[in-house]
Amino acid sequence: MVKTLLSIAGFDPSGGAGTLMDIAVFEAAGFRGMAVLTALTVQNTREVRRITPLSPRMVMDQYCALAEDVSFRGAKIGMLGSGKNLDVLGRILVRLKGIPVVVDPVFRSSSGADLLPAASVGSFLKTVRGCASLLTPNLDEAVRLSGLPVGTPEEMLRAARLIFDRTEVPCLVKGGHLPKILVNILYDGRKTVVFRSPRVPKDVHGTGCFLSSSILVSLARGASLSKACADATDLTHEAIRKAVRQGHGRYLLRPK
Repeated sequence: MVKTLLSIAGFDPSGGAGTLMDIAVFEAAGFRGMAVLTALTVQNTREVRRITPLSPRMVMDQYCALAEDVSFRGAKIGMLGSGKNLDVLGRILVRLKGIPVVVDPVFRSSSGADLLPAASVGSFLKTVRGCASLLTPNLDEAVRLSGLPVGTPEEMLRAARLIFDRTEVPCLVKGGHLPKILVNILYDGRKTVVFRSPRVPKDVHGTGCFLSSSILVSLARGASLSKACADATDLTHEAIRKAVRQGHGRYLLRPK
């Protein structure tokens, strides 16, 4: 039987991010992908026009219906849509105990809309504490989670350490938006690992979803955390290099 991975995230109609991207990554790696939607969006490759969060009850009902029928080998959690879904996230994380769980915190849309208010950050940290295999914040998300400035590799490491202290969850701070270099920094509570990639001059949509989903795939196959992050970093770089335009906006990744 094919092993199943779960995506809990928003729906991006372009397929460039969210559950559609997660499932594409899972399926390309030989897993079955399933999804629980947290929000619906109106967007294309150029812009996000509207985001409508689903209710906590709807999110939980989706999860329960799947979990009654299917055993998951791992889960990736992305955009929650609103702070109201934090309680549901906590209840689901308890039920996912014992399998790899990668949490990609999405606090702001690419259009600049707040998806999780600053006032909810403390609740987010409490909810995920000790309940995931990895957090994968980008620079802006690391600022929110740590309260520190994050604009250099040194600041990324300080933020990753503080986020670990607050959550007891290993943290990979993604540096794709650094001005001169592309570096991701992992702190697992004991050691630090730095992953570097050449910069590709393309404006690509969904790289965070692609990376976190690729990490989950490796973890579900039994790889160590550092190995999973290294392989996913390389895979994401190659996907960015091969990314193409499907419309008139940002480049889209194509999992293979």
